[in-house]
Amino acid sequence: MDSLINAAGRALAAGDPLGALKRVALRDDAPALALRGIAMAQLGDFAKAKALLKDAARAFSPREAVARARCIVAEAEIALVSRDLGWPERALRAARATLQSHGDRLNAAYAGSLEARRLILIGRLDEAERLLADFDPTPLPPVARVAHELAAAGIAVRRLRTKAARSAFGRASLAAYQANIPALKAEVEAASLVLNTPVGRLIARGTEKELLLDEVEALSSGALVIDACRHVVREGGSVVSLATRPVLFALARTLAEAWPADASREMLLKRAFRAKHADESHRARLRVEMGRLRAELAELVEINATAGGFALTPLNAAEVVVLAPPVEDEHGAVLAFLTDGEAWSSSALAIALGASARTVQRALEQLSAEHKVQAVGRGRARRWMMPPVTGFPTVLLLPGPLPSD
Repeated sequence: MDSLINAAGRALAAGDPLGALKRVALRDDAPALALRGIAMAQLGDFAKAKALLKDAARAFSPREAVARARCIVAEAEIALVSRDLGWPERALRAARATLQSHGDRLNAAYAGSLEARRLILIGRLDEAERLLADFDPTPLPPVARVAHELAAAGIAVRRLRTKAARSAFGRASLAAYQANIPALKAEVEAASLVLNTPVGRLIARGTEKELLLDEVEALSSGALVIDACRHVVREGGSVVSLATRPVLFALARTLAEAWPADASREMLLKRAFRAKHADESHRARLRVEMGRLRAELAELVEINATAGGFALTPLNAAEVVVLAPPVEDEHGAVLAFLTDGEAWSSSALAIALGASARTVQRALEQLSAEHKVQAVGRGRARRWMMPPVTGFPTVLLLPGPLPSD
């Protein structure tokens, strides 16, 4: 490899894409194309970067498998940053295997971190955790350690393991400082804000209080939690998911907000069925759904009819609380993803939310009409984004999947 390619590579590693381009901007050989692609990605021109990296991968000969695999990893990183979740994960997995088999542990580890971060975005935490467990980040250079630790922190935050998340963010911050790349430092600082930003509201006995992540974690001890962020009911290690049963969850939340008193039938009908004027058919349906809720939560609570409505009584917990998002919106899950400041396609949001494309598109159109999100581009290139808004639920504490059509 010639001196200009080496110098351009060192410039990119130091976070100086313009310095790299000065050395290889006029060259069209495979290594130069790859470096130009990475430089354009660092400058934010993802479309040009992807085109250059594809050209580079084609320009490398079949004998240069490692170089081609590195191009695929760089392309995967661009896809992750630009929230192209439809990018073929098999290609990244194959590239990682190629790098591993050829002894390039550094880039194999980096590819693993990218794959883990994609899995975290779409909620496949167990797979992401197993993937990270295969790598020891200690011998990696600072940039690769940052990627690994951010993935580890993302898992810890979603698992409500505040101590582990704080440690991972600390290690990521140290590695970013050692790398001395401003953009990397800013990425770590932005990600770690979740530790000091309210991520939920505690509703109990008619009062509300904002909670930080460690306070949300502490709720697991001694209380029956109606979790409106994930649509589950939990007490200690027992978790009952109602993510696909919105009526039952609405009933459980209404009973919990009224605890220790009872919730009136009128309120239950209004919250669960949106019934403005209850008739006998509504009351009959309420009895049926309340019976289903009793069956779902039989190991955690008793639900009894009262003169005015229904009352919830925990079997073991001393307290009943509701954990709600900082701001509640009909399309809060979509907004939660968009508050990361990145531009998302509707198809990527559908993948991340586990919802149909039609459901997500309808939500985006409604949010756009309310001036809460904005579209950039046209056709297949259209992306949706919004400026960060303090108080919206973090992407790391999203509720369950949206119902699909």
